Amino acid sequence: MKPEFPNLLAFDTSTDRLSVAVQRAADGARFTHTGAGGAQSSATLIPTVQALLAQAGLALGDLRAIVFGRGPGSFTGLRTACAVAQGLAYGARGGAGVPVLPVDTLLAVAEGARQSLSPAPAELRVLALLDARMGEVYAAEYAWSSAVGWQGLAEAAVLPPEGVAVPPAGTLLAGNAAAVYADRLPAALRALPRADVLPTAEALLALAPALLAAGRAVPADQALPLYIRDKVAQTTAERQAAGLLR
Repeated sequence: MKPEFPNLLAFDTSTDRLSVAVQRAADGARFTHTGAGGAQSSATLIPTVQALLAQAGLALGDLRAIVFGRGPGSFTGLRTACAVAQGLAYGARGGAGVPVLPVDTLLAVAEGARQSLSPAPAELRVLALLDARMGEVYAAEYAWSSAVGWQGLAEAAVLPPEGVAVPPAGTLLAGNAAAVYADRLPAALRALPRADVLPTAEALLALAPALLAAGRAVPADQALPLYIRDKVAQTTAERQAAGLLR
């Protein structure tokens, strides 16, 4: 019988916060780290992974999979996550490698919001919104039920805060966009119950069993980012026009 808690490494570098966790199958124990993300992730992620694996008494070859937040999010952060996931996966088991499990960061936001509720609801609808910079937000909507788990209601999109559609009453608004764009989101959206959460490695670990069972793990060379916006940055003129420069 497969362990209830497989050996897993998970990390997310899609925001300004680095989140890393290792789960040990023997007892379900988790070893976690949260620190500064952004550009620092490229320098600190691998040493952090090595330290957590050592705490757990595990080697890369012991892992069932390497789970990572594939985006949307920071372009630099997503490239770091994919490169590290590929490198670690290729280097495990004498070069035979371990599978990687890409997970949508907005789904991780939804799961983190669900975990923040007590008691945990049997059913839940979540609108996940993350700051996409350049005056825009990443948005996706999900529904949870204890019977079937998570289901996506709309694919991830990038759009101005004013363009976010207002979901049904009772929907949980999750992420950091409500705090960043409080004056630009529709008033009806700001009135929804709210969970100010970011994607975390712990949320990725919670999502992993169902995704693994669904066959979502892939070979290392398929550790690819989810970009839903091609343009990385605005020109100075565009930023001035949008009121982002003073």
